[in-house]
Amino acid sequence: MDRHIRTVEDVLRLLDGLFAPEDDRWTGQAASWWDGFYADRGRPVPFFVAKPDENLVSYLARGLITPGRALDLGCGPGRNALHLASLGFEVDAVDLSPAAVAWAGERAREAGAEIRFRCGDAFAPDTALDGPYDLVHDSGCFHHLPPHRRISYLALLDRVLAPGGHLALTCFAAGAMGSELPDRDFYRRSGLHGGLAYTPESLRRIFSGLTQIELRRMHDEPPESPSFGEPFLWTALFRRPVRP
Repeated sequence: MDRHIRTVEDVLRLLDGLFAPEDDRWTGQAASWWDGFYADRGRPVPFFVAKPDENLVSYLARGLITPGRALDLGCGPGRNALHLASLGFEVDAVDLSPAAVAWAGERAREAGAEIRFRCGDAFAPDTALDGPYDLVHDSGCFHHLPPHRRISYLALLDRVLAPGGHLALTCFAAGAMGSELPDRDFYRRSGLHGGLAYTPESLRRIFSGLTQIELRRMHDEPPESPSFGEPFLWTALFRRPVRP
């Protein structure tokens, strides 16, 4: 008999195991899948370009966020981490994929940027992320998490996001990209179907402990634009309250 469930983390790992191994995009075991994804750098993948997200550029231009310590979750080839570093942020960037982190490191060296890259699972208890951070930036990580791992995501924010700090989030928009199945059906079907779509209402509910600053669709940026933008994504900026 297997009677090992004792902690919340035990429950989360049990739920991880309900998904087919080939559908895993969020644990450390998914590193090889992401390595294959990043293997051909010449593929016409929109976010392979060395451009920051247009919403991130906008937040900075309008003074909604200002330089400080930043954590880039699921940094991929490092395009947003590089932009933050270029504007004076002290940046930590983490990704599951060694191939992605290697590519990001090459870009950082070419740009002369000092960024601390970490390869690993940001939500694993043994992954040391030295907060507090004034900004947690996530462009495309959140929508690859199964529903139960939102608990891990919120716990990470509780642990590393400074009071008054911001979460900048980009994720699949319902009606445009991603699966719109109810949460329970992902467990019945043992897969995430490429990622989860979200509505504004669901994002507000999930991040109800934070204050919404802005929530809108990402602008569609043309190829010649210096910024990345695809309209099938939501962009959101939330602020952690400062409590007395």
